[in-house]
Amino acid sequence: MNGDFVKWEDAKVPILTHALHYGTGVFEGIRAYPSKDNLNIFRLKDHIIRMMNSAKIYYMNSKYSVEDIINRTVELVRKNNLRTRTYIRPIIYVGYKDIGLNFTGFPINVAIIAVPFGDYFDTPMLKLRTSSWKRLSEQSIPPMAKACGNYLNSVLAKLEACRDGYDDAIMLDTQGFVSEGTGENIFIVNGGELITPSYSSSILSGITRDTVKYLANDLCLKVIERQITRFELYTADEAFFSGSAAEIAPIVEVDQRMIGFGKTGKWTKKISAAFQEVVTGENPKYSKWLTSVY
Repeated sequence: MNGDFVKWEDAKVPILTHALHYGTGVFEGIRAYPSKDNLNIFRLKDHIIRMMNSAKIYYMNSKYSVEDIINRTVELVRKNNLRTRTYIRPIIYVGYKDIGLNFTGFPINVAIIAVPFGDYFDTPMLKLRTSSWKRLSEQSIPPMAKACGNYLNSVLAKLEACRDGYDDAIMLDTQGFVSEGTGENIFIVNGGELITPSYSSSILSGITRDTVKYLANDLCLKVIERQITRFELYTADEAFFSGSAAEIAPIVEVDQRMIGFGKTGKWTKKISAAFQEVVTGENPKYSKWLTSVY
């Protein structure tokens, strides 16, 4: 917390912390994977740069540089001797000075948390519903910023889906086109092409999404970024989520309509296998994306 290593039980913030009341924080979700006798953090620098860009959008000027946060992250994981699959959550947030929306002059705090973490979803194949809640719009709040307050939108969609018996939700943009999941980007395979919503559909610029594009190119699978209709989603040959927490998560049903043959598709399997090779250090082409801890 703010450069100091603090025991879990001592990591406390004032109850009037601005971020707690107004959602004024930005964060990242980062994974680290065991590889032989080491632990590698996946695309650490890219994640921290994205967090700093999110902070810039919300006028949060951190005194720590990208390199500062990278070095502290590696040191934190090392101090905790984490050697299994790990989830890292850095956060920049507005602290306490007074009550009110204007946080000019308030402290801008930085914290980093690292914990053992397995699979995000309980099931290997997802059954989803389209949410009644639309994905937040660029006209109201910047969806490209990974900001704490933005996720109330996702919480509503997630709770609605889970309480209706689904694994997660798909959110549409304000024009009715497919946007993303509650915390994941989405891809579909149709006619031998890999299609994903473009930035115009209010998506987050996903690090795993970007990784998938590279892997698809290696597999000679054409990638297209454009608007996707619900009809295209329902009639897709394959569909999957991508995300740091979700990794590559196959989608087999949407709104009680089977996707493809109702099982993980061949391209989804290939991309998932290629992704695992990259994050575990088995593909030297992408070793630049790995930060070794030990």
